[in-house]
Parts: sequence; structure tokens; C-alpha cells
Amino acid sequence: MKNDTFNLEKTLNAVLYISEQLKRSDFHKIFKILYFSDREHLMEYGRAITGDTYIAMEYGPVPSNLYDILKSVRGDSYFKDNGTFSQYFSIEGRDIIKPNLKSDLTELSKSDIKHLNNAIEKYADMSMKEITDKSHDYAWMNASANGEINLEDIILEAGGDSQFADFVKENYCANTIEEYEYA
Repeated sequence: MKNDTFNLEKTLNAVLYISEQLKRSDFHKIFKILYFSDREHLMEYGRAITGDTYIAMEYGPVPSNLYDILKSVRGDSYFKDNGTFSQYFSIEGRDIIKPNLKSDLTELSKSDIKHLNNAIEKYADMSMKEITDKSHDYAWMNASANGEINLEDIILEAGGDSQFADFVKENYCANTIEEYEYA
């Protein structure tokens, strides 16, 4: 899902919000809940919540920018965190995200929170295998291993058609769709 709309503050606060709702907030669960939230929000409103680029990795879609951020906090990234992101969360073990701050819900729209809650409700209690299987959807299967997942494929997986995908690519990826507060 390559685009120029990655929203750092929304992403960080979405991770905090999801982490606050889960019993165990590991990378895998967070990544999948974000993917399903982004996919459904994209289909309903023509924009994703995070704007991240998803990569088709072995266990399903992975938000590329967020993964780099989490690896930097963990200390094994190509760039050092220097405290910028570790103020938001810590990493325990290899992949458990522990919030250091409360989520700032003013960074998330009502529609963002609605779709995050929907995905949390659907997927929070699934096992790793169950959520992995669910995320191995058309969009993931259509991407090359460790390659970018195509925005159009995500829209098609969510029930959209190529005409809607073209509209989103022209507007969303060009940053021309306005942000609305949805009830």
C-alpha cells in the first residue's frame, strides 16, 4: 500500500490505543489489527488510518514504517531511536509492546476509533494462526514475498472495485482527500 500519506502521530496513537485494549500486545497482533482497520477504513472512507505501506511478510501484512520504528525501540534497526519513540512505548522480549503513555485520542478521528474497535473486537482473541490465516487474503497473496502490497488489491479484497481503487489512488495518494470527523 505505497503512498505518501504515512501519519506518524496517528500511527503511534493507534498502537497505544490498541495496546491498551489487548491482553497481550505483540507485534503480530498489533500489525494485523492495524491492517484490518486500515483496510476497512480505506474501503468505507477512501483513506487508511495510518497511511503506512504494508509488506507481504511470511505471517501476513506488516506496516513497514511502524515495523522500522518498533525495531528502533527494540535496538535492532538500521537507525537509532534516541528516545523519540521509546517515550511512547517499550519493547519487552522480542515483540511485546508496553505503552509508556496513554493514547491521545485527539490524534484519531471518530471513524478511526470505530474501525480500530471493530478490528479489536473481531481479531483480539484470535490465535496467531487464526489471524495469520485471515490476513493471508487476496491482497497478501497477490504480492511478492517481502514486497509491497498493492493498494488496489487491498481495496478489491475489502469489496471495492477497480473504479473505486482508481479514485482512491488519484485522490488519497495525492493527499487531496480532506480529513473529516465522522460521527
